[in-house]
Amino acid sequence: MDFLWHKVSDEEKKDIQKQAKQIMDSFSKKLSGLDKNTEEPVVERGSGMRDEAEGKDCDETFRDMLFKNTAGKKGDFIVSEKKKW
Repeated sequence: MDFLWHKVSDEEKKDIQKQAKQIMDSFSKKLSGLDKNTEEPVVERGSGMRDEAEGKDCDETFRDMLFKNTAGKKGDFIVSEKKKW
C-alpha cells in the first residue's frame, strides 16, 4: 500500500473500510473477554499545584511584551479560559 498522499479510489475506500471493520471487531472481541467487575486502580495525587517562585530569571522586556500581546489581563495576571476554542 502506498502511504504517500494520493487520490483514493472507490476500491481502496472499500478496502480501508473492510480493514477498519476487522480492527474494530477484533478489538471489541478482546474487550468482551475482560472481566466487567474489576475495579479501576485508585491514583492518589498531591495538590496538583506547583509552588510559586519569585521569578528572578524573568526578563522585564519579555514580561512587558507578553502583557502587551494578551487580550485579557487583570492587574499582574493574564485572564484565560479553559477548553474554549
